[in-house]
Amino acid sequence: MAKKILIIEDEELLLNLLKKKLSELGYEVLAAVDGLEGLEAIKETAPDLVLLDIVMPKMGGFEVLEKKQEDDSIKSIPVIIISNSGQPVELEKAKQLGAKDWLIKTEFDPVEVVEKVIKQIGDSNNN
Repeated sequence: MAKKILIIEDEELLLNLLKKKLSELGYEVLAAVDGLEGLEAIKETAPDLVLLDIVMPKMGGFEVLEKKQEDDSIKSIPVIIISNSGQPVELEKAKQLGAKDWLIKTEFDPVEVVEKVIKQIGDSNNN
């Protein structure tokens, strides 16, 4: 059974790029376009990994992380942050809230995303 990745990202172009790349590698990819929808999707689908944007409508990424940390049923799901900003203060806050890794939108390429995903959960078939 393929591993499930939930992408919570409001930028359609980036969302589609990540979805396509990860699907091609055999992951089951789910998507949410705002934090509120994303948090619900985490609870409903219990993905193996979450790729989470910080600045989004309805609920930001930090708030999603805070709510996730309060819920024991989803607390242990690894999260990789995707953001426009690589400010050390934001990185630190994300780590304190349980984020495992960080990608900066302007700097990463799909290969880097794949490497970070595999580092967290292995390849799509549990290897």
